[in-house]
Amino acid sequence: MDEILDIVDLVADSGFEGIVTWLVRLVGLVALLAGLGLWLFTDMGLLVVPAVLLLVGLVLLVAPSILLLAAELT
Repeated sequence: MDEILDIVDLVADSGFEGIVTWLVRLVGLVALLAGLGLWLFTDMGLLVVPAVLLLVGLVLLVAPSILLLAAELT
């Protein structure tokens, strides 16, 4: 966890935090939409892949805010 916070702190110091944050959120949104698309529009008997994509998408949408907040607190 310390390595992740060091990387986030390095990104914050370089001034690219906004770009990286929105890039991670965009990837999360794409994963979320892909999971929803697989779940709603395909005839998949196994719902593990859409569920994992939905979970990863939600985590990527929330993670940048939490990591930047944790980096500012330390």
